[in-house]
Amino acid sequence: MLKELTIIGGFQKNGEPEPVQEVSIKVGQVYSIVGFTGSGKSQLINDIEQISQRDSISRRQILLDGNAPADNAMSRHEMRLVAHLSQNMNFILDMKVREFLIMHAGCRGFQEPDKKADEVIECANSFAGEAIRPGENLSRLSGGQSRSLMIADVAINGDSPVVLIDEVENAGIHRLKAMETLAAQQKIVLVVTHDPLLALLGEKRIVMGN
Repeated sequence: MLKELTIIGGFQKNGEPEPVQEVSIKVGQVYSIVGFTGSGKSQLINDIEQISQRDSISRRQILLDGNAPADNAMSRHEMRLVAHLSQNMNFILDMKVREFLIMHAGCRGFQEPDKKADEVIECANSFAGEAIRPGENLSRLSGGQSRSLMIADVAINGDSPVVLIDEVENAGIHRLKAMETLAAQQKIVLVVTHDPLLALLGEKRIVMGN
């Protein structure tokens, strides 16, 4: 399991070297990524997802536990390095919440998928603005309920060591509790946000400027 992710700085849009040349993030830490539109937040996330080795437009390098990944490690980590929770998290599946979670846990190979499903629902309801009922249809969940369910599933059932959450401020959930839940599961959590309050919830902030 990945224990530390290191970002080695590359170049800004004007061709100048980035002022910060190294950022290391350990499991259990929450970092917020802030900056105006066009400042480079998306490129930073893309570099992390692709485990860039100075081969992207930013020429950054991503190290895994302090090392550049070997070729076989690249393919292994690329498949599961990042769990990306986007702004739009609405379901279209015609299934009940618990039924879906049992199926999902079974696909992941858990021995007692029904218990895993109940654990995810309990976790999601600890920070959801509106309670999620096990027998409720997925397609009827609100955006906040859907986001809460997916954050809880990533925390409890996910094996991705890096979790990216994009614009969680409008999800109608207890944001600090959600971040703490992920960090407690030994995840590296990166939160992209425009909300100054949410930015302050991170242990540190990565401020993108150019």
